[in-house]
Amino acid sequence: MTMHQTGSRDEWLSARIALLEKEKELTRLSDELARQRQQLPWVRIDKAFRFETEEGPASLADLFRGRSQLLVYHFMFGPDYKAGCPSCSAIADGFNGITMHLANHDVTLMAVSRAPLSRLLAYRERMGWGFPWASCSDGAFNFDFNVSFTEQQQRDGAIEYNFQREPAFVWRSRLEGDSASVTERFAATTGTDVASYTRERPGVSAFVIEDGVVYHTYSTYARGVDGIWSMYPWLDRAPKGRNEASGPWWRRHDEYGQS
Repeated sequence: MTMHQTGSRDEWLSARIALLEKEKELTRLSDELARQRQQLPWVRIDKAFRFETEEGPASLADLFRGRSQLLVYHFMFGPDYKAGCPSCSAIADGFNGITMHLANHDVTLMAVSRAPLSRLLAYRERMGWGFPWASCSDGAFNFDFNVSFTEQQQRDGAIEYNFQREPAFVWRSRLEGDSASVTERFAATTGTDVASYTRERPGVSAFVIEDGVVYHTYSTYARGVDGIWSMYPWLDRAPKGRNEASGPWWRRHDEYGQS
């Protein structure tokens, strides 16, 4: 027997109409936030970042692929990873269907990670994706945009992520019999330990190019990437919502059904 409140169709309709007003309020607020994002000051990029792409070595300007706007997804795939982060992989599952639409609206969507390009492309093939992916393994791009960090930063408590400083990382061995934490489980699926895994973080950064000059316009991190995680808007409308009381449940899409 369901433990959820039940009612008549008229009761449902009355509650739904009341909720609609709140949804409209949220929509208007979301529109206003988008307007304010677009009004942020642009920061000129003078640093010569270098990337490896399928087409060969590239500059940040090259990643625009002839368009005026660039959206970068900072995909957690560090140089020590054997596979991409499961969460980033779930997010990236939603990229294939939109890259063409963005490209025809003067926007290039590009994933960027620190792993070698050959490993990124092999993983992309495994996942059946087609969006462009660049490696910044020999440059400072991810470090400068606060999504990659050094072991020393971890030890010193010098990581600045999501616009706030984190405490020093505590190295420890999990006690026998303890259930693995989410981070430990995710780290294991990438072939790394927790320290190595958490030196990479997710994020989105936006850029624009005008008269050959590249500007940084926006970045968001952590829960800020929920908005591009395509399964979440669907779950937020499902009867039981995200239903994550027991923690993250998702896997890479080719791992469901595995023990």
